[in-house]
Amino acid sequence: MSLLELDGVHVVHRIRSARLFGHDNVYALTDADLALDAGETVGVVGESGCGKSTLAKVMVGLQRPTRGTVRFRGEPLEELGAAGFGRHVGMIFQDPATALNRRLAVARIIRDPLDVHREGTPAQRADRVRELMSLVGLPESVADAVPGQLSGGQRQRVAIARALALRPALLVADEPTSALDVSVRAQILNLLVDLRERLGLAMVFISHDIQTVKKMSDRIVTMYLGRIVEEAPAAAVPQAAHHPYMRALFSATPSLLHAVEPIVLTGPVPSATAPPSGCNFRTRCWKATEECAAELPALVDAGGPGRHTYRCIHPEL
Repeated sequence: MSLLELDGVHVVHRIRSARLFGHDNVYALTDADLALDAGETVGVVGESGCGKSTLAKVMVGLQRPTRGTVRFRGEPLEELGAAGFGRHVGMIFQDPATALNRRLAVARIIRDPLDVHREGTPAQRADRVRELMSLVGLPESVADAVPGQLSGGQRQRVAIARALALRPALLVADEPTSALDVSVRAQILNLLVDLRERLGLAMVFISHDIQTVKKMSDRIVTMYLGRIVEEAPAAAVPQAAHHPYMRALFSATPSLLHAVEPIVLTGPVPSATAPPSGCNFRTRCWKATEECAAELPALVDAGGPGRHTYRCIHPEL
């Protein structure tokens, strides 16, 4: 049984349009199927606005699907309830400066989930806070400091400690290093790897940095315009990637081991309020034909070890 499953999940936002009294639908996530095993790390990549953060919010229960089912250990989230599911999952947001209450002390921020869920006695909660601060490498001297008195790296360590307070089975990290200085990013990434191994965490790691995602993950999910277009073992990419978009993403990042000619995508990303018919990527794909506009390509199993599927009728070989 998978730890977390998404089955045909759609998220549609209704917004005001430019028309008088009109409304448009924003298709933030479309027909997402994904399974995450205990202790596994799944990386999620794609351009801004492709649905990565929406997928993350669905996984932690912050966004209710418009349609489809999310299951945790086989049980639908609706049956578990927000409080019940919240004990099993933690989330690290992109910018710790805005994710933390700037008026609260570090110890209070980390302790907050324990208070909300009434975990243990007050003395046990204080002990747990000290344990968490040590776990993420925060000195006891910052316990009474507020976030504005900390460095960016320290703030993100506070956010990680808070996410781990209830001993979750799943940690979702949404661009956890993008707001940090380059010199601090490696420290936070190494901390996440260490925590994953020490605590046996399953992790969803979302980032624009494809090479980092490859190093951090067991499996990589590539998204485009709200759809998952390819899912492949990290060890198999980019060499065995089949979807043209996944190949294009990896070609745009430098690598000393696999020198490739960059694939330049032309044209704007289509609007999420009016996605193209058939394959969403066809308007920017150099291999597109009229057949690509007719209908959504079927999901193809690429075979080989691990889960490897893609949607394309003109795949890269």
